[in-house]
Amino acid sequence: MNLDPKIPSGPIDKKWDKCRQEMKLVNPANKRKFEVIVVGTGLAGASAAATMAELGYGVKSFCFQDSPRRAHSIAAQGGINSAKNYQNDGDSVYRLFYDTIKGGDFRAREGNVYRLAQLSLNIIDQCVAQGVPFAREYGGLLANRSFGGAQVSRTFYARGQTGQQLLLGAYQALERQIGLGKVKVFPRTEMLDLVVIDGHAKGIVVRDLVTGKVSSYSADAVVLATGGYSNVFYLSTNARGSNVTAIWRAYKRGAAMANPCYTQIHPTCIPVSGEHQSKLTLMSESLRNDGRVWVPKKAGDKRAPQNVPEEERDYYLERKYPSFGNLAPRDIASRAAKEACDAGRGVGTSGLGVYLDFADAIKRLGESTIRERYGNLFDMYQTITGENAYHTPMRIYPALHYTMGGLWVDYHLMSTIPGLFVLGEANFSDHGANRLGASALMQGLADGYFVIPYTIGNYFASNKIARPPTSHPEFKKIEEEVAERTRKFLSIKGKRTVSAMHRELGKLLWEKCGMARDEAGLKEALRKIPQLREEFWKNINVTGQNGELNQALEQAGRVADYMEFAELLCLDALTRRESCGGHFRTEFQTPDGEALRDDENFSYVAAWEYQGIGKSPILHKEPLVYEELHMSQRSYK
Repeated sequence: MNLDPKIPSGPIDKKWDKCRQEMKLVNPANKRKFEVIVVGTGLAGASAAATMAELGYGVKSFCFQDSPRRAHSIAAQGGINSAKNYQNDGDSVYRLFYDTIKGGDFRAREGNVYRLAQLSLNIIDQCVAQGVPFAREYGGLLANRSFGGAQVSRTFYARGQTGQQLLLGAYQALERQIGLGKVKVFPRTEMLDLVVIDGHAKGIVVRDLVTGKVSSYSADAVVLATGGYSNVFYLSTNARGSNVTAIWRAYKRGAAMANPCYTQIHPTCIPVSGEHQSKLTLMSESLRNDGRVWVPKKAGDKRAPQNVPEEERDYYLERKYPSFGNLAPRDIASRAAKEACDAGRGVGTSGLGVYLDFADAIKRLGESTIRERYGNLFDMYQTITGENAYHTPMRIYPALHYTMGGLWVDYHLMSTIPGLFVLGEANFSDHGANRLGASALMQGLADGYFVIPYTIGNYFASNKIARPPTSHPEFKKIEEEVAERTRKFLSIKGKRTVSAMHRELGKLLWEKCGMARDEAGLKEALRKIPQLREEFWKNINVTGQNGELNQALEQAGRVADYMEFAELLCLDALTRRESCGGHFRTEFQTPDGEALRDDENFSYVAAWEYQGIGKSPILHKEPLVYEELHMSQRSYK
């Protein structure tokens, strides 16, 4: 397997310019001859489809939602980073690059991250031109706020609805191209497999979620922008529909899966309230700008927060990380919350919670200012918990959120399968072992608006391979495999629901491969996952039938993929005998409890190659070479 990252040589600030200069081009008249499939309509998918159609390519856009604008990007709350330095507080492209590399615990590629920081400047201009209603200062300039892992204010926002507003911008660009006939959109359609012919990605097999019909679509290239896989843990901040299926099926067709153990725990989530829950709700990291995190100093203190005097409160992030305080990065803030709760100082009936308190900010700024900045988030919190966070502190606890792992891609965003490009959260590329807040939206739009339009043209100009018809035997073969899988789900007639088995898998992963991991727990998980998978295929009960809307059948396919993917996730975590970012092995920590990297042995991207059912995957290593920055122990103190 070839893991050539294709990073251009030369100074880091000239790499992307050099790459574009050396790329082969497709002339405008010839662009009309190429067809591209884009799976996913979030920020990465919608922006990619709209931009490639604008250039002249024929685009087919697929999403399993009933409308492209219901993609999960809509749920992002707090903001999007850009190194505009409007605050004049010392920001720059280089500082954003450094903060992102450091935030990822020196486990990302320098070249990709620097390009992301460069393109962040273009993204804001693009979105403003589209009419995205970013918050503005009194004089009309775009406002910025702070986010974890940075000491400058570089996060642009639209109250607590930034993802929704950015997606509306990308969506209207996409709808324009649909109206012009340059994009054909297929909602309520789920990709179930990738078709590879002569070593190149040439199409997909899909299922119509309303009729159950299985069909194929061919193209000259396939772009996956299908988001992350944190729902493998069952409870996460992701939408219930978010899943691993598209990238997992691509992995089984030959695309390498990179760093699957890099999963992010978000520190600011409404705590679990009971077994009835099927997902968790995020409270934006932006709240940590004005909210102070604390727990009682004394274990077992169950007094109401207003009855705990100031001298008996532990503002532990401010105490442990004075330079960054409540804006410590997500992985560090999450582990600190777990540590406080494990010590018996957690709040709420479960003891699995900490306070996020706005009393000081309201006293300093006034309630109206806090309402203006975060009003919809406070409303959401009150709807879910019945508590008014203007008058009593929010209760928060860490939860599964973003996934930094995904399909391996090179600098051109192409996977190990030629012609298969992967954008946004579905790839592994830019965040290392921990994503800084407000960088997911930045990466999705950079990939879609400003990277893939260049790199896909280079692929077309370099590979003269005809687009096959869907009557090609490989399409028919994979269609039959998909149909057989469906028949199998419906024929089992067991005694357990798919949801119950998913919950059992998720609980196992959370306990053995969640915020803290160790060798014994990972080995236990690797023993139990195959047993769970075997029971799944013998004892699930999928109701309904195929020729109709059948959400139980949809869920079965996604959970079946989780049952396989979970094993790779734990294997990757077991193999990486170090702690870095969101991957915290308890055996590898500093004396004061911070992640302890092993740069000599693990400074690489772990890329796994599928070998077949029942066979161990092959680990390939892409060395991480740092020419611009010096690897150092992360410190936010």
